[in-house]
Amino acid sequence: MCGIVAMFSRGGPVSPAVVQKATRRLYHRGPDGQRHWISPDGRVALGHARLSIIDLTTGDQPIASEDGRKHIIVNGEFYDYEATQRELERAGHHLRTRSDSEIALHLYEDLGIQCLHQLRGEFAFVLWDENHRTLFAARDRFGIKPLFYAVHGETLYLASEVKALFAAGVPARWDAESVAQATEFGGHQMRTLFEGVFQVPPGHYLVATDRHTELNKYWDFNYPTRDSAALHRSGADYAAEFRHVLEEAVRLRLRADVPVGCYLSGGLDSCAMLGLAAKHRRDPIRAFTLTFDRPDYDEEKEAKGMASRAGADFFPIPIRQDDLADNFADAIQQSETFCFNAHGVAKYLLSRAVRDAGYKVVITGEGSDEILGGYAHFRRDMVLYNRDGQNPGQAAAILQDLERLNPVSRGLLLPHGAAKPLENVNRVLGLCHPGLKPSPHVARRCSRCGTLILLKGTALGRAIIRCSAGLMSVGSSMAAMRCTNRFTFGQRRCCPVTSLICSVIAWRWRTRLRVACLFSIIRSWRFSVRNLYTKKFTA
Repeated sequence: MCGIVAMFSRGGPVSPAVVQKATRRLYHRGPDGQRHWISPDGRVALGHARLSIIDLTTGDQPIASEDGRKHIIVNGEFYDYEATQRELERAGHHLRTRSDSEIALHLYEDLGIQCLHQLRGEFAFVLWDENHRTLFAARDRFGIKPLFYAVHGETLYLASEVKALFAAGVPARWDAESVAQATEFGGHQMRTLFEGVFQVPPGHYLVATDRHTELNKYWDFNYPTRDSAALHRSGADYAAEFRHVLEEAVRLRLRADVPVGCYLSGGLDSCAMLGLAAKHRRDPIRAFTLTFDRPDYDEEKEAKGMASRAGADFFPIPIRQDDLADNFADAIQQSETFCFNAHGVAKYLLSRAVRDAGYKVVITGEGSDEILGGYAHFRRDMVLYNRDGQNPGQAAAILQDLERLNPVSRGLLLPHGAAKPLENVNRVLGLCHPGLKPSPHVARRCSRCGTLILLKGTALGRAIIRCSAGLMSVGSSMAAMRCTNRFTFGQRRCCPVTSLICSVIAWRWRTRLRVACLFSIIRSWRFSVRNLYTKKFTA
């Protein structure tokens, strides 16, 4: 994980001090060195904060082409890059480094923007082409590596994190509409919580010249149609191909000049990653596992068993509920978006422990539940809305098993209890995602004013609340609700993040409350976050 910063001014020169300040703001992403380059006319700047993983000695960035007319900065990794390096050298290119990042620069020299189709990996990069006065930036197909941009004054800014844009002088202001969308619908892949700050979406590239800036898509999923010949294959064929592709992907990701570890839980995804990684390693791979003080979430037993089976070095990382609360604000500051549950905080603590153990690289099974339908609500959708060839009795039994075997998901990812159907959603879409199906209405009294509050719970863990002043706001199903004059409900303090969301939404929809900086508010309420992870509120 490196950090990149780029500036392209259509007016006056870029300040070297500003470039350095923005690059230093990404020190946590690249502690092994910060360097920058400014074009001869002073209107283009590239900054790079390096986390050295491949080519530890000559891989510093920005990297220049042979003629010095093109420069590139890269965050990420290109897989199977050594084969591409050999092809480039046979074509006459002289590589300055042995880094994987440099192949993108020379592929662009040969193929232009079409070079993206030859790049395999997780990446975000910015390239300056002096010959054509063009800035070219791109993000990988799944958006694993971040890339944000903003236009302020006459300058286009790009960076790996929004905080670097702010350090460069982009104003830090809320985008009220984006905040509302993020709290209700999970956000948009092009937008952020901040006004005028956008993301380069996954599978897209950005091109900027002295006259215009444009954003284009270069990749998307290509799902086969129902009558496609690709669907008429046996399950064994699919399984064999999947095993081959997955094993190749793991093998390529083990290439590094530093130790590589593995995130390990008790799930199929991380266990599969560890098993395949161990197959291609001569020495034991270290497996990092979070262990919890609550049995509902703790998978230490399963993870330890898998580590033993794979011959891995098992490295448990114990955390308590208080640890999640104490680090909630830090996790939000790093992620620069809302955390609606503790998953992001847990990943933050896991990453910090791995770094402290001296590891820069880990492999993990992230994304497998989304792609393969691993979550309980995905499997529920498959049973409910893909009825071709299904036995009704077997389908009913599967649905019962899903609820019985996934108690943690009840009321969160799986609907729980009797509720009225969402007729309009069903009418328009023909189906209703289980996460949107409401739970029964619940009434509670506010400890401040005694007013009865009607809580319309949803399986997503959000709620619409009406209190004595008629204030409508968004809350959490975990006893975190905002009443008229006080961030409490019953006798328990409200979750500060939810309070913040309530304030922002109320300001957007019903009042004109001014909201200060997200991170400073969260930090000022940090002491009360802990209550989010105590036992559920009882009236």
